[in-house]
Formats: sequence, C-alpha cells, structure tokens
Amino acid sequence: MGKEKKLLKREECDKRYQWHIEDLYASDELWEKDYEALEKEIPELSSYEGRLKEGYDTFLSYERKKEELLKKFEAVYVYANQKYHEDTGNATYQKLCARAQNLSLMVNNATVFEEPELLDIGEETIGTWMEASEDMQVYRRYFYELFRQQKHVLSKEMEAVLADVSDMSGDISNIFSMFNNADVRFPDIKGKDGQDIAVTHGRYTSLMESRDREMRKDAFTSLYSQYGQFKNTLAGTYSANLKSTAFFAKMRKYDSGLAMALDGNEIPISVYTELIDTVHDHMDLMHRYVRLRKKALGVEELHMYDLYAPMVDEVEMKIPFEEAKEIVAKGLAPLGEDYIKVLTEGMNGGWIDVYENEGKRSGAYSWGAYGTHPFVLMNYQDTLNHVFTLAHEMGHSMHSYYSDKNQPYPYAGYCIFVAEVASTCNEALLMEYLLGHTEDKKEKAYLINYFLEQFKGTLYRQTMFAEFEKITHEMAQNKEPLTAEVLNDIYYKLNEQYFGEDIVIDPEIALEWARIPHFYTPFYVYQYATGYSAAIAISRKILSGDEKTKEGYFKFLSGGSSRNPIELLKLCGVDMTTKEPVESALKLFGELLDQMEELL
Repeated sequence: MGKEKKLLKREECDKRYQWHIEDLYASDELWEKDYEALEKEIPELSSYEGRLKEGYDTFLSYERKKEELLKKFEAVYVYANQKYHEDTGNATYQKLCARAQNLSLMVNNATVFEEPELLDIGEETIGTWMEASEDMQVYRRYFYELFRQQKHVLSKEMEAVLADVSDMSGDISNIFSMFNNADVRFPDIKGKDGQDIAVTHGRYTSLMESRDREMRKDAFTSLYSQYGQFKNTLAGTYSANLKSTAFFAKMRKYDSGLAMALDGNEIPISVYTELIDTVHDHMDLMHRYVRLRKKALGVEELHMYDLYAPMVDEVEMKIPFEEAKEIVAKGLAPLGEDYIKVLTEGMNGGWIDVYENEGKRSGAYSWGAYGTHPFVLMNYQDTLNHVFTLAHEMGHSMHSYYSDKNQPYPYAGYCIFVAEVASTCNEALLMEYLLGHTEDKKEKAYLINYFLEQFKGTLYRQTMFAEFEKITHEMAQNKEPLTAEVLNDIYYKLNEQYFGEDIVIDPEIALEWARIPHFYTPFYVYQYATGYSAAIAISRKILSGDEKTKEGYFKFLSGGSSRNPIELLKLCGVDMTTKEPVESALKLFGELLDQMEELL
C-alpha cells in the first residue's frame, strides 16, 4: 500500500489502517455541539475572579468547573487538528482548527487571574484549607510548585511590564524564523546528470546522506555560503536572544538564564553540567567512531560533510505494516504481558493512522485527549526505519495511556525532560531484539550503524549544542562581546574537541550555530541527551532481568507529572543527578563500536 505511484485520496484508503477518530467525536455535529457549549461556558470561569479568597469550597468549585471544561476543550482541540492532519487541504478542518485556537485564547483569558490570586491568598491560608478538606489533597503538588517559585513572581504591575517586554523579546525568535524559513535561499547544485538540484532545509539532510560525495560537498558549501553572507545579522539576532534571557533571569531573581530554564521542572544545574563533564570524559569513544567512519568510507580525509553518509550498504528489508506490528511486539516483550496486551490492542484497535494519503501531514507523532486512548499519526513505508518509528511513537502513546489511566487530570501530562524516555527505551529494546535475531553480518552491521548514528546525533551532538549554549549565555551575562567571529571561534573549537583529529574540521562548520532554531528556546536541547541516556540505562537494566527496575518503570510510566522528573526517573533506579546513566549509555556505545570494528 505504501508503494502507490500516485497518492490516494483520503476517502480511497483502506479504513482498516486509519485511526478511529470517531472515538473522540462520532461526527462533526457532535464536535460543534461541544464547541458551542464551550464558547458559552469558558467565560463563566471569569466569574470566580476575586472570589477564590472566599475559601476552599469556592476554590474547589472553580477547579472542578475548569477541569470539566479543559477536558472538553482538549477533545475539541485534538479532533479539529487531527481531522486537519488527515488532509491539510480540507478547508472545513482548516476552519475548525482556527476556531479551536480561538477557544485556547479564551481559556487563557478566563483563567489568567488564578495563580496571582492564589499567591495573594498565601501559603499559610492555603495550608489551612489543605488540613480542613480531604478533597484539597489532590492539589498538594500544584500548590507546592506554585509557592516554590513564588520568589520569582513579581508584583502585578511588574508582571504586566514583563509580559509586554516578553512579547517584544519573542520577536527575536520570530525574526530568526522568518529569515531561516522564508527569506534565505541556497544556490542550486548540479546532479550527476547535470540537472540543477535545489538545496532546501527539507532536502539538506537527504543530500548529506547521499552516497555521492561531490553532491554532499556541494550541498554543504551551498548551505553555509548563505549563512556566511548573513553572519553579522545572525550574530546580532542570537546575541539579542542571549541578552533577553539574561534580562529575564535578572528580573526574576535567578542567578543565570540556565537556572531560570531548569527551575520550571525543578532540575538541578548539576544535571546539565554533569552531562557535559561525563561526555568530555568519554570523548575518546566519539573519536573512535570518527576513525571507524573514515575507514568504512575508505577516504584519505574525512570531512564534516561525510558525517551522515551511510557507513554500510543499504540492507533491503521490506517490512509490511502487519509484520512490523509483530516485530515490535516481540521486541518489547521484556516489558511484560500487560504492556504487550495494551500495545497490541492499540496497534490493532484504531490508535494508528498508518499510511500516507494525499494532503496528509508529514512525519509522525503521538497525541490525544484525556479520557480517550492516544492517537498515532504515521506515513508508514515498508522500511526498518519506519518499524522503529512505530516502536517510538507507541512508546509515547503507552506513556500517555498509563499516565492518563493512573493520574487525575491535573497531573496526567508529562514534561519534555521525560517525554522521550519511553519512546527511546522502546527503540533500544527493539534494537537488542533485532540484533539478537540475525546472523547475517550485513544486516547486523546495518542495525549497529543505525544505533551508532543515534548516539552520535542525540547524545554527543545535543551535548555539544548544550555546551555552546552554556558558554555563550555566560558570556552574555558577563556582558562580553558576541560578534560573528567570536561565535564562530567558539563553535569551531567545540567541533575540534568533539570530533577529534581524524576529521578535517571544515571552516564552514563554524557557522552551524547560525542555523539551529532550538538555540532560540534556551537550554532546551540538553533534554534530548539526558532523556536518551535515561532510556538506554533503563533498557539495559530491564534486559538484564532487573525486576525492580521494570516495576519502577511502570510507576514512572504511570506517574505523569505527579512528581518532578528527577524523582520520577529515580523510580526506575536512574538518578540523573549522577554520572551513572550517561556513563551507562556511553558504555553501550563503546560495546557497539567494538562490534562494528569487528564487522568492518
């Protein structure tokens, strides 16, 4: 089905491979009914403004009303967006999406008074509410978080000023986004047949993965030629972003932008610094990987544009979706019967929209609304990569399933620090299963290569990004100049440190900082590396037969945001405040290198 020359229209596709969106709403008419009810009822929340101080009965009445409306709003919002994602050219669902977004603004406006009002009431008074009412106990963590960060909340007048400044500072990210997505154009390159090939953001990755080395080099040069032309403008934009972060950190009484960014999820700064230090301690493994890549590609000089070229020949593994489901279930068997039962029900029971159709949103994701099962969007092709995508997205879905099932609405969601753990753990378990069930050297090399690329791209590369952010934010806080030349020099030296002496650090790579959108969401990317490390550590413990870890893992999956992410991961025997999880992951990286060196 995935091999159709011409994409089918949505209505022409086999409904057995489409998600059961009717589990949210059986019809647009029922959606409309809830939408109209929400339009009338959301503004009613504002009637509680100024009244929360009346006592816990009023607070409970407000919270129950709010949660009832938010659950309904989630269903309305998710349905509209997922119907739109089925066919982005469908004007009906484009309008539904826009209307759902308007409801989101209404919710924000109707509830904006809540936290300032509760802070005014004070921790002592709310403490007496907690003692007086059993029904208040569910909000214990909510109030803990609210008052924990109270010292960083300013007066009502100052908060209003910061909100206006925040709106302006948000333009910095928008300016970069407009430049990067709309304005910058890269020179075409020539293909082997002499035809022009357009270099775009979307195509750049596939061009870097080409077996044609000249094409890789030309694409690399094309891309960075434009960032080089605008390096001073981009340095000014990034520097303004750094200054903005330093300003807000100072105003909110944090020691640094890093402290401010990590405080939201109660992450100790040591987690960030230990990640960088531990990766530094094992830099020899990345240097070994680089030497292995140089040998595998058979080049006299390895260049930066060679880092994504295939190290091994493509293995033809045509895996239809029905077979993929069986492989994933077998690979995740170490998680136990209950997990596999729910997983199988999900894969067969309308959670997944499997195949591409005309107008369908690209990529893959897991999403849903509280009170119904999760949904997974895929564009499945019969490849090994898509089998891993299935395992990955079902990991997210199973995390959501267990959290929704076991947590009350306020704590069912989970933060980004732990969001990639369940999905990556699934991939690691599946990889070990596949490696253990093949004797074919070529296939084994292909699988190990896939795993090695994840370590390179997620653990090392994201840590390098995190280190660049740490250096540059500290310089901005200390009011040191951050010109294009300074930023280029920092980034170039980091590449030298991370990739070692067996690769030519091409001068163009010094400009890579200028094209990374995540740098405009400060101190975000480190979470990819920590989440990956935690997932590998958990998977290793589970595969070793550690029942305590497996039991703790299900508590973690069921935990939502009922604890901070560090405490949730400790349930699995993984303490991210120590070096152990990252070292465990890097130990596996070393073992994979050993195996690959024998195969090549």
